[in-house]
Formats: sequence, structure tokens, C-alpha cells
Amino acid sequence: MEAGAGLVAGSHNRNELVVIRRDGESAPKPLLQLRGQICQICGDDVGSTAEGEFFVACNECAFPICRTCYEYERKEGNQVCPQCKTRFKRLKGCARVDGDEEEDDIDDLENEFNFEGRSKQDMQHALAADAMLHGHMSYGRASDSDFPQIFHPLPQVHLLTNGQMVDDIPPEQHALVPSFIGGAGGGKRIHPLPVSDPGLQVQPRSMDPSKDLAAYGYGSIAWKERMELWKQKQEKLQMTKDENGGRDWDYDGDSPDLPLMDEARQPLSRKLPIPSSQISPYRMIIIIRLVVLGFFFHYRVMHPVNDAYALWLVSVICEIWFALSWILDQFPKWLPIDRETYLDRLSLRYEKEGQSSQLSSVDIFVSTVDPLKEPPLVTANTVLSILAVDYPVDKVSCYVSDDGAAMLTFEALSEMSEFARKWVPFCKKFNIEPRAPEWYFAQKIDYLKDKVLPSFVKKRRAMKREYEEFKVRINALVSKAQKVPEEGWTMQDGTLWPGNNVRDHPGMIQVFLGQSGGHDTNGNELPRLVYVSREKRPGFNHHKKAGAMNALVRVSAVLTNAPYVLNLDCDHYINNSKALREAMCFMMDPLLGKRVCYVQFPQRFDGIDRHDRYANRNTVFFDINMKGLDGIQGPIYVGTGCVFRRQAFYGYDAPKTKKRPTRTCNCWPKLCYCGCCCSGKRNKKKGNKLKTDMKNRDSTTGDPPVCTLEGVEEGIEGAKGENLALMPEHKLEKKFGQSPVFVASTLLEDGGTLKSASPASLLKEAIHVISCGYEDKTEWGKEVGWIYGSVTEDILTGFKMHCHGWRSIYCIPARPAFKGSAPINLSDRLHQVLRWALGSVEIFLSRHCPLWYGYGGGLKWLERFSYINATIYPWTSIPLLAYCTLPAVCLLTGKFITPELSNVASLWFLSLFICIFATSILEMRWSGVGIDEWWRNEQFWVIGGVSAHLFAVFQGLLKVLAGVDTNFTVTSKAGDDEEFSELYAFKWTTLLIPPTTLLIINLIGVVAGVSNAINNGYESWGPLFGKLFFAFWVIVHLYPFLKGLLGRQNRTPTIIIVWSILLASIFSLLWVRIDPFLAKSEGPLLEECGLDCN
Repeated sequence: MEAGAGLVAGSHNRNELVVIRRDGESAPKPLLQLRGQICQICGDDVGSTAEGEFFVACNECAFPICRTCYEYERKEGNQVCPQCKTRFKRLKGCARVDGDEEEDDIDDLENEFNFEGRSKQDMQHALAADAMLHGHMSYGRASDSDFPQIFHPLPQVHLLTNGQMVDDIPPEQHALVPSFIGGAGGGKRIHPLPVSDPGLQVQPRSMDPSKDLAAYGYGSIAWKERMELWKQKQEKLQMTKDENGGRDWDYDGDSPDLPLMDEARQPLSRKLPIPSSQISPYRMIIIIRLVVLGFFFHYRVMHPVNDAYALWLVSVICEIWFALSWILDQFPKWLPIDRETYLDRLSLRYEKEGQSSQLSSVDIFVSTVDPLKEPPLVTANTVLSILAVDYPVDKVSCYVSDDGAAMLTFEALSEMSEFARKWVPFCKKFNIEPRAPEWYFAQKIDYLKDKVLPSFVKKRRAMKREYEEFKVRINALVSKAQKVPEEGWTMQDGTLWPGNNVRDHPGMIQVFLGQSGGHDTNGNELPRLVYVSREKRPGFNHHKKAGAMNALVRVSAVLTNAPYVLNLDCDHYINNSKALREAMCFMMDPLLGKRVCYVQFPQRFDGIDRHDRYANRNTVFFDINMKGLDGIQGPIYVGTGCVFRRQAFYGYDAPKTKKRPTRTCNCWPKLCYCGCCCSGKRNKKKGNKLKTDMKNRDSTTGDPPVCTLEGVEEGIEGAKGENLALMPEHKLEKKFGQSPVFVASTLLEDGGTLKSASPASLLKEAIHVISCGYEDKTEWGKEVGWIYGSVTEDILTGFKMHCHGWRSIYCIPARPAFKGSAPINLSDRLHQVLRWALGSVEIFLSRHCPLWYGYGGGLKWLERFSYINATIYPWTSIPLLAYCTLPAVCLLTGKFITPELSNVASLWFLSLFICIFATSILEMRWSGVGIDEWWRNEQFWVIGGVSAHLFAVFQGLLKVLAGVDTNFTVTSKAGDDEEFSELYAFKWTTLLIPPTTLLIINLIGVVAGVSNAINNGYESWGPLFGKLFFAFWVIVHLYPFLKGLLGRQNRTPTIIIVWSILLASIFSLLWVRIDPFLAKSEGPLLEECGLDCN
């Protein structure tokens, strides 16, 4: 599909597909049809090997023959190549035949006696992707005849290396082998191509000198020179090491070749453990705090307060819950680590000079719904930062999901694609950061610093004028969209916009940039930009954001199928243009990458006030908790700024690491040694018996059933995952849906589109996979893709991946990778926290609760602790609310939650407080979090706990148990145009009532307690200090809430005052009834004796 081909809208269920071209656009160019290799004997596809390479029967002339004909010719035919008459050699995976005894170069004992059975298994694995497409491309759809197609014959003579250098050897030094066909170099097999004219002039063909020369039958004229060059480098390397005393060479030396040769082999990243001087005291304090907690609770339980038993019991229950929550939160931070990446090594390994980049492709997802709540200008800045990212343009594809089917978003992306043709070359020419124009031009640049070039100043001013004009056009579109026409929106060519009905519209796809239609003003190619709006119909559950992201997974798999996926919210732009390279340092690391499901970056925010009143930056979580999880199994997924491995979305288990051979130590007891050896022998005997049985069964039956092979592979250690090549096609369709193109793409671990499918067919499949009924009766949302069942689908999706044995990585670059916007006023912040807490409650009440889900999988225990803490933290609001009410009750009643403390008891209380503060101080020391950030986090933990978390618990119970979906609306009440004006804007919400009530009753309690002490004299002041400290602890934690409640001009809505005074009056009246302002001294009753003392 080409850029500029028009908006493609259609519905699979209604069998309709419409191409709408914008006014003035020419008709699209014909789509290409690619052909596979054809066997010259039977006419079937030649196919490929298990490694994904083209199958080559004859290594002399590479005459195109499929594996079936090759096996038949060796077993029943004359065993020679039909073209060059050379005898066929036995390939790996094939059975021996007469005449193979002298060929000792192939070690394949497992398959030498398995002819038909093994051949069938290999062919199924190699041809699974194309075979599914061959007969099912038109399944459930109209034919492709309505799409113009042009068949381009493949070139008949190719160089094996495609004219590129292999191992730094010029092509003229390669051995020349006459051949009609060629393939792809890099040390791979010869790839057969069809030969239409056998009489064609023989042309020279390059040969990869790193291959085994026996495969070609010729020697290499460059081999001697290569050996001499290698010997010279080794001698020079040894001399350099000798000069450095046996250590590695000095990187400041004169020879750049030696470091270059070594750097390309070095790891792309490394762990940086926290220094022991910082982490050891931290762990010691944690252990001491556990011991102190034990003695503290022993005293609390064994010394009840008889005259205030209810208060004592409530306080003890709350404190036990707080202790359990602290354990769940603390121990996942036991092994914190930092990480460091090496971008220069990544370039040396995958971006060699003179060769095309070998970096993996990345599909980037951006999701948006309502352009009036998520301004198109914000989305446009995010997309512009993606298009200008520092990564090969042919490796980047951006997919924008418009789940609201808004024509405003579509038109804004159209305007943005035109501006991108000027913006992207400007960013790459001057290497600016960040590459979101709104935030770049908001920076104050000192033109005299670092000797800024005059040409840059001139270009920058011109680009800023272009961006201001672009903003005017976008704002004009927004103003126009405020009033919707009665007949609905109309496109430029007079066609009605397909998404006029938000709840009932077809799927839509538009490629704005990419391939033939995406070039900047300098003529350079731009990354692909695709607009996607999935089909919506009444009566279907579309699963909100999780469903939209799953639709993008399928569309991208059909069109580009990059092996890695980055998802961003529409308000999170790329702040570091090398962010993708940072992630690839982990994903493409041969030692680490195969087991990594995603790389999570921390969230950083713009536009937050300096004091961060409501802890929007959340640095304690991102810089302490996430670092601790990275040392266990990896951080949890937080919803944005995350690079995924596409295969991890498909419900696969992580690849198993090979176990090292066991070693026997003489220090072990003889009994243990014998037991281990005996068990090893028994296992070995079982394995040998299993192999013998399989060989005997193969030699007798010749064609074992597929299920038998599956059973054998499941019984072998390390092969517990599903063998997709052996899975029946109907099972794959049941898991992934009835799209043969998408199902075939799931088999390609390294990504890439299927060559046997035409662009026209891919376009129809893309419309098909975003249809509203595609996920019915499949595992989407259950085991595949983003997981459904919670509004916080991010936590649930990451949890499922970790249960499959994957690990994640936490990457914190020096320059923040992504930045976004956060709600900075009190009401919006509480509403955001309410949504997160509600998702956690939904997970807790579902079958995916970490308390009972995922045992026996790959989830580690400390990682499970973190997920349990992430799902039960809203329930802490109930004991927290009770605990914050206790100070007021104690002051109003004159009772307290503890008896009079002895010296030993005072020691335990004091030790606990010291341990709490010491733990926090040591955490701030090794993490770098400031004390002000830590204190804001503590304050908002109380504010959110007694408001948003409490409402989330009740809303979750109503939603899950009773099916009642309750929404707490937020409406704006005030605001101005000054800086951080949104901070002082007040929005009424029910969430504000509980903390306001707590503030008032605690203030009343303080006044009542002081009045009572004044009334009773000096002796009552001592017990009062403990109660006052308790009350002030609550008031100080709620102080940011009080400040936000009053606002800048102390304006407070009447309804809040009414509710708060009402509830506070109830508590006050209860106190007056129970304990009025009377002296509590109990002495003898005095009566008049009748005597006159005077």
C-alpha cells in the first residue's frame, strides 16, 4: 500500500472496501505482485529450510528443486541434478541412501534413518507461513481481481553478495563461480531463483569466502591474503598487550583497528550494581526494622487498653495491615541495580560502513480517542518527534490509532505530514533536541553559547515561522470542529466522512507517508505514517484502549511486521532521539535480548510546578521501586514509553536458557554424590530408550503422526513451548483469528512481511483484522495481545508476560527518553489516581490476581510480591481512613490507643520511628531522590488513600460483583491564563469530601483537647502531647490537600463546606454527648455540715 493512495475504508462482515482519494490526487499506482520460487520438476514452490533460507538441492548450480522432488530423486531416481548432472549430496535432515557412506561431513544421526517422517516435519516448519497463504488468501472475502496487479519478473542473474562487501573484502577479490542464479550473502546458503532461459550467457558470481569452500567445489583466491592479514592483526594485538603488561590495549593508542575489532564484540549494555557502602547499610536496617516490628507488635498485642478496647483493637488491626503492606513494598527493592548502554558498540556491530543498517525494525503505536480532550496539536508534536527520531527511516513505522474516528484527527495528521517534510530534515541536519517543535521552540537558546552557526540561526527562525503557521492551521481546524454540521462531516471530494457515527462506522486506513509517497524537501525518504481507525458496530465490546492497541498489533503485523513495538500515549513525545537505540542495546544484545519481553523507560513530565504539590512526577516509584524490580525480573509495564518484543504479545513462553553441565565436588557426602549420579544415569537411560523407540517406530511406520512428535518434544527438557510449525491450522486460527496473513506473520520471529502476498491482499487483510468481530472466539485479550479485564491493562499485560518466564529491563538514559504532560490540579490528579486504583481492584477480584494466578510458571517470588502490592494497595484506604480518624476520636473522648508506656515500651516505639526514617534516608541515598520529593510522595499517599483509593474500592466492588458502573464526574469551576493556572483551577468531585472531613474533625479535636487540658489543669497536659502529635501527623500529611482546596483566592464551593460541616457537626455532637467539658477528677463528695466556721 502506497502513501497517498487515499483513505481505505471497509467492513469485512459486509464485504465492502472503498478507496477515497483526496481532491486533486491522481489514481494510485498499480500494486505489485511478487512470486516465489518454482520447482522446475513439479511446479510447486521451492520453499525454505528450517533456518528461513531458500532450499538448495544442488550446491553446484543451485537448480530450483523443491525438497519433495529432491528426496524422491535421491531415493527412487538417478540421484543427480537434472541441470549439471552432479550427484546430490545428503543435506542435514535427510535420510541416507546408497552411496552416501563416503560423505562424512554431515553429522545428523537423528535423521539419517527417518525419511518421510522427518521430511514432513521440516517441510511443515519451513513452509508454514507461505502454505497458509497459498490456499486461504481469499478466505471469507471477495477476490483480488478488482485490484490492478503487475507481475515483475525477478532478475535472472545476481551476485551472491548483491554487490556488497563481505568481511571487508572487495568483490573483485572474491572467488568467481559461474552460475545462472544467486542469493543473499553474509555466510548463508545459495538462494535459488527461477531461470527462464537456460541458454543465457554465463556470468561470474561472487562467493562468500567465509563459507565452507567444499560447498562450491572451488578454492578462494583471497583466502591467502585474508590469512596473512589476520596473522598480522593477531601479532599486532599480542605486541600491544605485551606493552600494556598483559592488560587490554590503551584506547588512546594510534591504532584504531584493534579497538574497533574488539568493540564490535563487546556487550551492548551492562549492569551497574549499587555500591556496597550504600546498599549494605540499607539491607541491614531493613532486617533490624523487621526485628523491631516483631517486638513492637508483641508489646501492642500483649498490652491492650481496657478502658478504650475498641480504639486499641482498631489501631492494632490497622498497624498490622500497614506492616504487611510495607513488607510487600520493601522486599522487591532488595536488589536494586542501574544499567548502562553503549550506543557506539551498537553502531559498530549493526551499522557497518558501506553496508545497509542491520538494526531491527520498530513499529511505533500512538493512541488517541477524543481530539477535544486530547488536542490534535499535542498528538501532532508526538508524531513529529517520532518521524524525526535518530534511526534508519526504512526501519521506522508510526501507526496512529484514532479510536474516536474523528475527522479532526485525520485532517490534523494530513496537515502534520506536510509540515513533517520540512521539520524532519531540519532536525537531522542540526541534530536538535527535543524534536517535538512545541517544546523545542519553548526552550530559551543562547545563540552566543557554543558558537552557534549563523546559518542555524537563520534556519531556526524560518522553521519557527513555519511552525507558527502550522499551529494556526491546526487551531483553525479545532475551531471548525466545535460545531458539527447536521448532515455530518464531508471530505474535500464531497464524500461523507465514514466516521460520522462514532459508535457505528467501518474500519479506516490511510498511509500518509512512507515508501513512494514519503519524501522530505531534500528528497530523502521519511518513515511510514499510517492512520488507523478500527471498525465499530453496536452490540460489540470494543475493550477501550486495550482493544485499540490489539488492533494496531494486527494491522502492523500485516503491513510491516517489525519484530519490536514501541507504544506511546498521544501526549508523550520522544525527548531523546536516540531512545530507540537505547532499547536496541538490550533487545539486540545476543547475550540478553532473547529473554527480554520489553524495555520500560521512566515517565518524565513537563509543565509541573517547581514544588510538585501533588507528587505528579512520582519519582519515588520510578527511581526507587522500578530500580529494585529491575534486579529481580524486571519492572512492571506502566502503559507508555515501552519497547516490546512482538513475539511476547502472542502468548509464547520465554526461551529456556541452556543448563550448564553439572559438576561434581569431592567435598559432598558420598551418599549425595551417588544419589545424583544414579538419578543422572536413570534419566540418561530414559532418554536413550526414548530415542531408540522413536528410531524403531520411524523405521517401521515411516510416517509418524504429528501428535506423536509433539508429545516427544514436550517430554524433552527445554522444549516445553508450543511447536507452532506442528500445530494444526485450525488451532492457530482459533488462537490468533481467521487471517492467514496475520497467522503466518506470527511464525516469523525476526519480523518481515510475507513475500508471497500481494499488496492488494495485504490491504484487504488489514481491513479484515480491524473488524469489530475479528476477536470473537479467539484468545485475543485472554492470552494474546493486551489483556482485557481491567482499566489498567498495562499492569495485567506485563504480569502475564512475566508469568510466561519473560524478563523486562528498566532503562534510564542520561537524557530522558520520553516526556509527557500530567494533570497538575487537585481534582484531575485524584481522578487519575482513582482510575489506576480501580484497575488494581478489578485485577484483585479477577482470575488474574497475583495471589493465586501464575504459580508453576516463570514468575519469581519477589516479583510476585510487587504485583500483589500493586493490586492490594487500594484496600489500604480502609485501615488508613480509620487510622486517620483515631486522633480526633482520642482527643474528643480523652482516651488513647496505648496504655501508659514503660521504659522498655518507649524503647521499642523510639526504635521503630528511627528505623522508619533510616530506611527512607538510605533509600534516598542510593536512588538519588531528594527529600522534598520523598516527602511529597508520603503526603499524597495519605491524600490519595483517604479519597481516590477509598472510592475505587467501592466502585470496583459495585462493578465486579453487582455489574454497576459508577463514574465520578469532574467539572471545571475556575482558572486563569497565568503560568500554572491549571494548578489553581478547582473542579468539583465527590472525592474531596472524605479528606476535607478528616481535616475538620482533627482540627476540632485539637481545639477540644487543648480546651479540655486547660479545664483539667497541669496533669492532663502530659497525656495530651501524644494525642496532639497523632492529630498533627494527619493534618501535616493533608496540608497540600488543604492548600489546593482553598485555591489561590481562598475560594471554596459551597457544597464542600456544607457536607464537611455536616459530618464534622455529627462527630462534635457525639463528643458533647459522651464527654462534655467537665473535670474528670474523682474525689470524695463534700456536703455542708451546718457549722459556721467563722
